[in-house]
Amino acid sequence: MSAEATNPATPGPIAPEAHRRRSRPRIDLRRLGRAALLGSAGRGRLPDAISHVVEAHRAHHPDADLEPLRRAYVLAESSHRGQMRKSGEPYITHPLAVTLILAELGAETTTLTASLLHDTVEDTEVTLDQVREEFGEEVRYLVDGVTKLEKVDYGAAAEPETFRKMLVATGNDVRVMSIKLADRLHNMRTLGVMRPEKQARIAKVTRDVLIPLAERLGVQALKTELEDLVFAILHPEEYERTRGLIVDNAARADDPLAEIAEEVRKILREAGLQAEVLIRPRHLVSLHRTSRKRGRLRGVDFGRLLVLVNEDADCYGVLGELHTCLTPVVSEFKDFIAVPKFNLYQSLHTAVALPQARADSPGGTPMVGQVAEVLIRTHQMHKVAEAGVIALGNPYAPPTEEQLDSDGERVDPTRPGWLSRLLDWQEAAPDPDTFWSTLREDLAQDREITVLRPDGGTIGLPAGASCVDAAYAQYGEDAHACMGARVNGRLATLSTVLRDGDTVQLLMGQDASSEPSREWLEHARTPAARIAIQRWLATHPSPDATSDAEISVAPLRPPVDSSAAPPSGANAVVDEPGATVRLAGCCTPVPPDAVTGFVVRGGVVTVHRVECAVVARMKDAGRKEVDVRWGDTTECRVTLVAESFGRPHLLADLTEAIALEGVAIVSATVEPPSQQRVRHTYTLQLPDAAHLPALMRAMRNVPGVYDVGRAQHQAATP
Repeated sequence: MSAEATNPATPGPIAPEAHRRRSRPRIDLRRLGRAALLGSAGRGRLPDAISHVVEAHRAHHPDADLEPLRRAYVLAESSHRGQMRKSGEPYITHPLAVTLILAELGAETTTLTASLLHDTVEDTEVTLDQVREEFGEEVRYLVDGVTKLEKVDYGAAAEPETFRKMLVATGNDVRVMSIKLADRLHNMRTLGVMRPEKQARIAKVTRDVLIPLAERLGVQALKTELEDLVFAILHPEEYERTRGLIVDNAARADDPLAEIAEEVRKILREAGLQAEVLIRPRHLVSLHRTSRKRGRLRGVDFGRLLVLVNEDADCYGVLGELHTCLTPVVSEFKDFIAVPKFNLYQSLHTAVALPQARADSPGGTPMVGQVAEVLIRTHQMHKVAEAGVIALGNPYAPPTEEQLDSDGERVDPTRPGWLSRLLDWQEAAPDPDTFWSTLREDLAQDREITVLRPDGGTIGLPAGASCVDAAYAQYGEDAHACMGARVNGRLATLSTVLRDGDTVQLLMGQDASSEPSREWLEHARTPAARIAIQRWLATHPSPDATSDAEISVAPLRPPVDSSAAPPSGANAVVDEPGATVRLAGCCTPVPPDAVTGFVVRGGVVTVHRVECAVVARMKDAGRKEVDVRWGDTTECRVTLVAESFGRPHLLADLTEAIALEGVAIVSATVEPPSQQRVRHTYTLQLPDAAHLPALMRAMRNVPGVYDVGRAQHQAATP
């Protein structure tokens, strides 16, 4: 059976979830057990046993049809009749409790119906066909998905397959996972009679698998309570110490957080802003993390202020008033309304302090230095923050006006981008181990950054992500053709780690056969990137030596010593009778460059571009300049340097582009790749110096090349 146990695991005086969500009554299992044993009610009459569920459901959906719930309860109760939980309550109390959890979070009727029936197919003689006949295909689909989840082996040896099977069972409908999460929460609440080793095993799976899923589906109400229950089992001493801190703080005569809350209410009243200001106590795990980070806790650390308003614009109005009248902590400000988190979460986060000591505070406690964290959101945002995808309804129902974007397209929050990508990853992964290892890394991420695209769009990535991750997040497997990026307008390698708020322009090649570099795996942090790269590598098990980054050194012909090369043909004229003129190899001047000359050994005049570094050294050495001008001959030799991102066939493409311009290549070298960049140096013979700008444009147009310039050699002083 799926319900693991019985009695409340850790009874005690502290119930942080209860006073954080005051509308959640704990279900009385004994009373429900007695009601269930009385049998089903008459047709059309709601059984007393589901009165809790009905009340919670009506609070969110006042016009809901309750008949499916009545029939589902009757079938579940009669099917489970005679089955008992280890605590002695009738088994029906488990699906009732699970359904109540979902009802309080705002789940719609179909989800609640499936929740009441979620163990019938696994534990009784009820069949999926019977469920379809009685309740329709949608309920059958959900019950079937939950049944498959129950059969997943969570043992350590089966880990690589666990998530894959869960995702296949979930399909495209997150309501299956929602029921599973509520099911696990009730089992964790009633884990007390299990053997300690079994409690620990279940708690570890909950910590490693289900809590991260709850976080990514945005169901904070389930996630935080699961965290506290796991904390109590796996770290009992720290759990009791944290409980003690809460008890001690509750016994204080003064409450600095209440002082600041009252000040906030006063500020907003005077500003004419309608808002509800609440104190939101931290749950135990959050408080434990805070104490580890800050050491000794102050009164304001035990909770945060929650300001609820009606409209999005009011959130910013509240923020402006608080930052004007109180002292803001600028580093604590975050705008998750303009840029929502990946799990649908929206809110403004800030922190404020009273501007001066409050001698009139209870007990005379000064308020200076007391900084309170403040969350500002609308009532709808708060509903989604607590319940995530559960609060956002049936993915198959016609969309409401709230679910349509400005173009009239449905905004489907019940299949958020993360889950959609997850389903793609499990299909694309070359093997279960690859999928599992990349997914574990993703689930371990507890912070997200948002980077901006040049077109105004955004990309959500885990902290520590690189340009490689941004490429695969935006382009999928087409990112194989990515050659580099500009981060905040500056050229950057794909290994560059991105920061929150960076603007990223990805530079894409046009070659459909482009290949990812093996080095990219070292910089990929997201499953999308790692799986796409590994999938390509798995299908190309023996790449040749040039697949990763061109070649190390590739002269097209033996390099020519520029200083000993024959005259290039460009006619430089000097006012020195009988002087031999030589174009300097360090800067390879060509018409119409501004040039100057210097007499060197043997009466030879070397001609340099005026910006050449050698010119400055010559002048410092006291060498006399010689006036130089260009004659009529326009043939010239020039050295160009092409900077590029490494990719296969780049050298061939550059050579072809040069040849198509009618230019002869005297010599060419390619330096060993560094940080995915490759530097090509070409000495070229141009038939006409005026053609140089067109040649450089043609070279820049080769995919992967981001700059072409004249060579600046560090030649020795002649």
